[in-house]
Amino acid sequence: MDIAIHNSKKKVSVSDDAFGASFNEALVHQLVVSYMAGGRAGTRAQKSRSAVRGGGAKPWRQKGTGRARAGTIRSPIWRSGGVTFAASPSDHSVKLNKKMYRVGMRSLVSELLRQDRLILVEELGVTEPKTRQMQARLQELGVNDVLVLTDGLDSAVYLAARNLPNVQVMDIAIVDPVSLIRQEKVVIDAAALKKLEERLA
Repeated sequence: MDIAIHNSKKKVSVSDDAFGASFNEALVHQLVVSYMAGGRAGTRAQKSRSAVRGGGAKPWRQKGTGRARAGTIRSPIWRSGGVTFAASPSDHSVKLNKKMYRVGMRSLVSELLRQDRLILVEELGVTEPKTRQMQARLQELGVNDVLVLTDGLDSAVYLAARNLPNVQVMDIAIVDPVSLIRQEKVVIDAAALKKLEERLA
């Protein structure tokens, strides 16, 4: 299949397998859940009554003192005692097979193309780290809430877009499903498109 370059008669030929896949919503949802879960640190931790230092001896005898019975000074109801339901570090990652990930990404990119949310440009045309230059280029493309994908992160493009709201610049090598969905439009240059095709093949 061919993808037309924005404001040009030129077309770029791409694989039907990578950019013509049917939309599998359930699989795309799995992709997003897996990616978001992988972003959780899972490092929260408190000490339970057994993990807190001390508290081995019974503070006073069981009967005859008039006080409430106590077995340890580290009981959760005591000051400086352990936490009742203490959290422990945990791994939140959700396993997703490599083939499933690839099929899901194909499905997602193909749907973006069908919905005219993927805009192909020959090159981005931002040569200096100037916000004004990037803003003018995006206005020319008619987008404002956009993910810009490039082949290798160009510092000029990154710096030019850094101060614009709802504009994200990303290297095609590290693109993820959540970033593709989050923005309204995705602008990609021809070199990055070829790299994406290789990744999805």
